[in-house]
Formats: sequence, C-alpha cells, structure tokens
Amino acid sequence: MTTAPAEIFWMDGGFVRGSDAKVSVLSHALHYGTGVFEGIRAYHRLDNVYVFRLREHMERLKDSSRIYFMDLKYSVDDLCSTTVELIARNEMRCNTYIRPIVFRGFGGIGLDPTKAPTHVAICPFKFESYFGSEKTGLDVCVSSWRRISDVSTPPMAKACGHYLNSVVARVEAKLNGYDEAILLDTSGFVSEGTGENIFIVKDGKLVTPPLSASILNGVTRDTVIKLASEMRIQLVERNIARAELYTCDEAFFTGTAVEIMPIFSIDKRKIGNGEVGTLTAEIKALFNKLIEGRVEKYNSWLTPVYTTSAEKAQSNPATAIEGDLKPKVDSVREKFVMSFWNETLPQW
Repeated sequence: MTTAPAEIFWMDGGFVRGSDAKVSVLSHALHYGTGVFEGIRAYHRLDNVYVFRLREHMERLKDSSRIYFMDLKYSVDDLCSTTVELIARNEMRCNTYIRPIVFRGFGGIGLDPTKAPTHVAICPFKFESYFGSEKTGLDVCVSSWRRISDVSTPPMAKACGHYLNSVVARVEAKLNGYDEAILLDTSGFVSEGTGENIFIVKDGKLVTPPLSASILNGVTRDTVIKLASEMRIQLVERNIARAELYTCDEAFFTGTAVEIMPIFSIDKRKIGNGEVGTLTAEIKALFNKLIEGRVEKYNSWLTPVYTTSAEKAQSNPATAIEGDLKPKVDSVREKFVMSFWNETLPQW
C-alpha cells in the first residue's frame, strides 16, 4: 500500500499546507487515543472525481464524535462541501482516499478529555490498493486476540484508540505469514477483520455477523447488503461460529480501503476451490459498476468534485494558498505550558 499525501489539508475551519497541519505532542488524542476518524474513497472517472457515499461517512463521523463526548461544531453538510472543495483545491484527478479526523488537543495530562479542545482535520491523498494491486484474494487466520467488546468500549464508534486491537491482530497475522486476521468477539463468534467486515456464503446464502458481534457498522458492508437485495440474494445477519469459516463455500472482506476482497483460505483451510467464488465475483462486479457510475439507481451515492462551484474555488489557486493556508496553532498552548510547569515547580 502506497500513499501520496496532498499538498493542502483542511484543519479547524481553514485550508492549510500539509506541512503546517501540526499538533502538540501533548495532545490528549496522542496519549490516550481520544479521536475518531473516517476513511472515504473518491474514484477518478473520465474527467471527474466522485466521492463514494460521502454523506454516510460524515454522518458516522458525527455519531462517533457524539459517543466519545466530542462536540463536532461542523454540520454534515459543512464537512461534505469542505471535502469536495479540498479535493478540487488540490487538483486531484486520481483515485483518492480521504481521512477526516476529530480529536482532542492540548489541554491537560489527565484522563478527562472534556477540558481539551476538539480539533477537526481532513487529509486527502492519492490511493490505489490496500493490499496491493497484484492481490486477487487473501490467505487469512483467526487471531488469538479478541475483538473489543461493547461492555468495555463501544465498537460502533470508529475511534482511534480502538485500532490498537486491530494493530496487534494484524501484526500477529503478518508475522505468521498471513495477509490478514479475523477477530472473534468475546463470546467466540466471528466479528470482523482488522479493518474490514466479513461475509461468508453457504448454500447460496450470504451471511454476515450482526452489529451485536462487536462490529463496526461499515459503509461498504451496508452497500453489499443493499446490492444483495437488488440481486435477490438471500442475506442473513446472525452469529457465525468459528468452524463455519472452514466449511463455507465462499468468504470475502468489505471495507472502504479493501472494497470487496475475496478470501482464499482461513487457517490453512482452502475456502471453496481456493479462488474467487461465483457469488463473490457477481457482487464485486456489480460494486465495481456502481463506483464507476454505471448503475443509475445508485448514482446519488457518488458526489462529483469538479462541478461549477468546486472549479471556481480551484480557478484561483493564489487566493486559496495566500488567503487560507495559515499554520494552525493550538489556542490553549501557552496557557497550558505555564500551568503545567507551575504545577511541577517545587513548593517551598
């Protein structure tokens, strides 16, 4: 996976150079994981770029912020229009990944984040394939680590700190020679991959874990559920036992970064014939048509970047850079520095 960050980011209401989008090393999110984020895809087609299900992603960002006590002062409409303008200002005419993030900044070293400011940033970069363009399917394992549980932290929030759970599972899989890992929930049922939802196919039925299995409610997962209905494929959301992974006919991951990625083997057991399954291939083909704008019913899911208004913002790059690209500095930094060092001075 290779990424090429854009020159211009958006941070706390203004456009900034990427090199100026800085935060303090004492930011609460850096120490305690108090941030939430999204991953959004935009696809280059003909002379335009189309952002896929932009609104749904920003709505989930707002929900995640609410779960973790962060007041996101920007509306969903604001975040969507800013994202489109940001891509246009960067003159990106390529497949693009967009990373919006909401996080707690510099405001104390205690665990209570409510006195720390909430920052918001959106960072786009050129992006093609998560696992590499040569990968047509994955060899995966069931991780020895369990997926975070709703009794400890809310998995439905796409939170920064949650992903340490994914990191240990992903590294374990890599060290053992696998492409990816599947995590079970605390009850031993299948939950999800380290950054993907999972579907299996058995006897022509599509099966996926329910929200109660500690999964993130994935936007691509929701897309596949809707496409399955369109294709008249029977879909069941239910708990999946680990052994069902070894006896299913097909399996695949879904996610913004991976899109739809077939699974060829799990724990060294070949899935089906070890190739892309028939149903998986049909769903993947329809998904590809959809993101290319060839399924009219779902064109509302594709937000064009280069409309008249976006091109107008792009047409005067001097104004965009000189007027808006100013370094962002944490507004409470000096106050906190003085208070922090005063508290650590010897008390005579």
